[in-house]
Amino acid sequence: MQIPDLERLVTLSMPFGKYKGRIIADLPGYYLNWLAREGFPRGELGRLLALMHEMDHNGLRGLLEPLRKRG
Repeated sequence: MQIPDLERLVTLSMPFGKYKGRIIADLPGYYLNWLAREGFPRGELGRLLALMHEMDHNGLRGLLEPLRKRG
């Protein structure tokens, strides 16, 4: 995990599905859990979704707040 990865979580929108257009950091935990069970997409999006899932699962969403305020 790098700082640019965290910045992408608060700027990149979900490109498809039920939550299309929602910022990845704003995806609900149950949706991230569902993606984890079904399989994350390939590439950067999947990597970022997996990172957000880990952050949500471990109660670390608050770490993204300073990045939100910066933007």
